[in-house]
Amino acid sequence: MERALLPLLCPRALRLCRAPLRFRSSRGAEQGAPRGGDPPEASGAGRGSRTGRELWRAQQDSPRAGTGKGLGRKAPPALARTKGSEIVFGVAPCWLALARARRALFRLFLKEQRGGPGRPLRAELALQAAARGVPVLHVPGRALDTLCRGRPHQGVCLEAAPLPFRSLRDAEERDGESGERQLLWLVLEHIQDPMNLGALLRSAYFLGVDRVVATRSNSCPLTPIVSKASAGTMEVFDVYSTDDLPAFLKAKSAEGWEVVGTASRPEDVEGVPVISCSEFRWDKPLIVVIGSEGEGISLQTQLQCQQMLAIPPGRALHPGIDSLNVSVAAGILLHSICSQKRRHGD
Repeated sequence: MERALLPLLCPRALRLCRAPLRFRSSRGAEQGAPRGGDPPEASGAGRGSRTGRELWRAQQDSPRAGTGKGLGRKAPPALARTKGSEIVFGVAPCWLALARARRALFRLFLKEQRGGPGRPLRAELALQAAARGVPVLHVPGRALDTLCRGRPHQGVCLEAAPLPFRSLRDAEERDGESGERQLLWLVLEHIQDPMNLGALLRSAYFLGVDRVVATRSNSCPLTPIVSKASAGTMEVFDVYSTDDLPAFLKAKSAEGWEVVGTASRPEDVEGVPVISCSEFRWDKPLIVVIGSEGEGISLQTQLQCQQMLAIPPGRALHPGIDSLNVSVAAGILLHSICSQKRRHGD
């Protein structure tokens, strides 16, 4: 009997073994079990089952523990900001902002970190903030990234009020106390790039410029990016502003100041003599005017200058590479001028 039934049972058993296993989802949709990393449609069963496709995609999108760096991490905590505040970032800007306290300071954010070379410095910053009555918060590094929008914060951010330009009236009063000392002012017309403005401030401070004056319109404000680019110089060096640059220069000329502009292309200057910066002689209070990155000094401002200074190139220049970055040019010109003061023993 068993031998008679065996030929009939074997083909049926083989068909059952070869048939794909089937299962029901929690919603009752019959599907084919997916194999490997393919979605249910690729398994040959459950075609048209919308629930199966959605479940598979949800599994692919969800983080899996231990499958890679950064997966499954919690989002950084949201840090509420004081209304009207800005985030100063970087060790030097935050350190000098705390040291000088020239603006309102709200909170110091330090990166959570055990040990490491930066721990003593962060401890000193925390002490400095505590001495100023500034709360200190230790937060994850990703929270700092969010605060300063991904800029290089070096593990330190400071919430503070914006730093405004100062009034020119204050500059005049302070210079009245300088006696007979030879003065040098740097005037910036329509500098718009915060990185350039920061580099200009850093060079001016280092080389001994007494005052920096910027045009208020069409110019970059004193932002945290400027402070970072200046390595914190913005926090210790006053920057003044004027609404009427030609009138300001005309008034200073009437007071006996010499006003000189800068020219990247001497052939384009009309009506004002152009000399090499190495030929210039500094013998009276001086204002050096630096023009914008693209246009240089405006014609209206040029007419208020007694001379224009140029930096001679060291080679024949290829078309299109005929000028220097504005902050680099200013550094060369200021060094050429300030070295005369050192030679004269001032």
